[in-house]
Amino acid sequence: MRLTKTLIAAAIATTVAGSAMAGGFAMEIVEPPVVMIEEASGSSWGWVVPVVALAALAALALSEED
Repeated sequence: MRLTKTLIAAAIATTVAGSAMAGGFAMEIVEPPVVMIEEASGSSWGWVVPVVALAALAALALSEED
């Protein structure tokens, strides 16, 4: 009888302790996902194309002076 009471008390203590460690009543904290936005790299074509076009027009204008 004495061993039975001890085993029952141990089983109840284990059940209660397991429930106490399972979490609790606090709300879960959910962090928003981190979004990394990379800036667009600058394009060198923005100024290269007009310079080449001006050079071509200048060369064309100089060649027609004959």
